[in-house]
Amino acid sequence: MTDTVKIAVCDDEKNIRAYLVSLIKKQAIECSIMEYASADEYLSDGREYDLLFLDIEMGGSGALMDGMELARNIRAMDTGRQPIIIFVTGYEKYVYDAFDVGAFQYLVKPVDEHKFAEVFSRAVGQIASEVEKRRKKLVIPYAGGSKAIPFHDIYYMESQNHNIVLYLKSGNQTCTSRLEYYGKIGDLEKELAGQFYRIHRGYLINLFHVESYDRTEVRMANGDKLLLSRYKYDGFVQAYMEYISEESQ
Repeated sequence: MTDTVKIAVCDDEKNIRAYLVSLIKKQAIECSIMEYASADEYLSDGREYDLLFLDIEMGGSGALMDGMELARNIRAMDTGRQPIIIFVTGYEKYVYDAFDVGAFQYLVKPVDEHKFAEVFSRAVGQIASEVEKRRKKLVIPYAGGSKAIPFHDIYYMESQNHNIVLYLKSGNQTCTSRLEYYGKIGDLEKELAGQFYRIHRGYLINLFHVESYDRTEVRMANGDKLLLSRYKYDGFVQAYMEYISEESQ
């Protein structure tokens, strides 16, 4: 991985922050590190990070939120990317709450150096995978030239007559934009096999953005509900499970 990993350490105890920073620096990865003494300080800074080590029990006089509340705030943000969160806690009782906010893992204080290295390595591997995904792009004819659209920004594609309509992320997660061009959905089905699946003669969907499904429709992350052909159901479920399995490795 050649990109610098942007890391934040948020803990109200200075000695804990210093210890975590020292452990990070022992790992064989190029990174930048910022420290924050409170959740409020982290939020007010407004920077984006790849990885956040976050103390759950932060508090004390004047503190507006603890680490769990900060995590909820982060997950509610409409940002281009969100950090992997690794909670650092003195109490294992918080583990279930941690996973409720999409935490990658948790580390119990005092943090074991070998456990830290193992969790850090897996987190960096996931970050590298996300970076690679953002680099994958679909190149389409556009305005007399061409336009490259990241796979990650495509919810799904629809075939309309002899055109392809792309439904894209626009600004924040709740908005969808459309882009239309001349093309055949069958050609895209072959080109994009793996991350995309054709659930109906008219729809080619991005498996990354599948929110839920049943036997008759697939609900995408932008809220659109798409018809799922009964002839495609078994193949879709298999493709989706394989995609999820690969993503979790």
